[in-house]
Amino acid sequence: MTGPTVSRSTSPGRSPQVPPPPDDTSTRNTWVLVSFTAVTNLTDGITKVALPLVATSLTDSPALVSGVLLTLTLPWLLVALHVGVLVDRSDRRRLLWLANTMRMTAALGLFAAVATDVIDLPLLYGGGLVLGVAEVIALTSAAALVPTAVSPAGRERANTWVTAAETLCNEFAGPFVGGILVAASASLALGATIGGYALAILILPFLVGRFRVPRQSGQGTPTVHQQIGEGLRFLWNQRLLRMLSLSVTGLVTCWAAWFALMPLVATEELGLGADRYGMLVGALGVGGVVGTMSVGLANRLLGRRWVMFGNVFFSASMVAVPAVTSNVWAIGAAAFLGGMGGTLWAVNSRSISQALVGAELMGRYSAAARLFSWGSIPVGAAVSGALAQWLGYRVTFGLFALAAAVVIVPFLRVFTPKVLTEVEARISAP
Repeated sequence: MTGPTVSRSTSPGRSPQVPPPPDDTSTRNTWVLVSFTAVTNLTDGITKVALPLVATSLTDSPALVSGVLLTLTLPWLLVALHVGVLVDRSDRRRLLWLANTMRMTAALGLFAAVATDVIDLPLLYGGGLVLGVAEVIALTSAAALVPTAVSPAGRERANTWVTAAETLCNEFAGPFVGGILVAASASLALGATIGGYALAILILPFLVGRFRVPRQSGQGTPTVHQQIGEGLRFLWNQRLLRMLSLSVTGLVTCWAAWFALMPLVATEELGLGADRYGMLVGALGVGGVVGTMSVGLANRLLGRRWVMFGNVFFSASMVAVPAVTSNVWAIGAAAFLGGMGGTLWAVNSRSISQALVGAELMGRYSAAARLFSWGSIPVGAAVSGALAQWLGYRVTFGLFALAAAVVIVPFLRVFTPKVLTEVEARISAP
């Protein structure tokens, strides 16, 4: 089943498109979203380093340490589609409040367990699951909120700055700070996350606008399963969006393998402490910042298609290099390339999806797309942990590098120059 390559979403019998906000409101909302993204991702970055390092103090099993990443990301497989329906039915800003309250509560529980020295793997995994569900709600709501908060003319800029905040804070500043805090005290690191999530809640009231998509009066509400099916069918029938979602599934497994195995590889094989491990993870963020700063120029010089295609090789390099060397500088350089490629892809894919997907479907589309992409993280984490236990980390990294090459042929066949022209016309349309 192929369907149209590029078409605008339509939903017979549903409400018309939400009118875009005026320019002054759009600018204000952009900076509020950037600030909210920066705070939450800084906090997430600390958590992403702190929890696996706490796990390494409890076990030396690669499979059990990778279980932390599994619990943080498994909700994308379990609840993403239902959350997508919730997002399209609810006020998306209120859902962001809910998500951050859940995050703060989970961080508080883990902080208490570490501070009282009762932390164990089941508690760590349980906290990870709550944080994972909250992340599904937060990211799906935020992705669906952008088209109603920011005018079409400002969306590419908003996508660029939001992605920059994500990468700088989640992949550079957060891990760096997290490594330093964990080196001092794990309870100190978890205490900082409580404050971060609380601050994010206080930022949200500064968003201006209506963030629930209106429905026509007298119109019946489809069942949850009917709405899930509508979102899945839309994604499947959009050939370009379907290919991008499936492609990023393969690429994200490389990231999953890296994050699942690197805490143990860095501390046991490379001899890095918690602070230096945070710096290694921070190389991803530095690359991401370079990617966001250069995405506009790269798109003008090479075109969106080739810029996104480059991410295939950048992501593969992340896992290919540690497969052949234990030189920490080489591994850090490969992580830099992976981070740069990831942001080049993210900015462009967000602009494409916002041009092709209507506001009334954005929650379900985002959930369905991330089911295929982010949902591959727990699979990649589990598989990489099991393979490393059996074959060693170098062979495992090599296998994931080969897996990235599977993306090349479908990407080039579907995202043709003709399709690129159609996409650019949609993005530039008012």
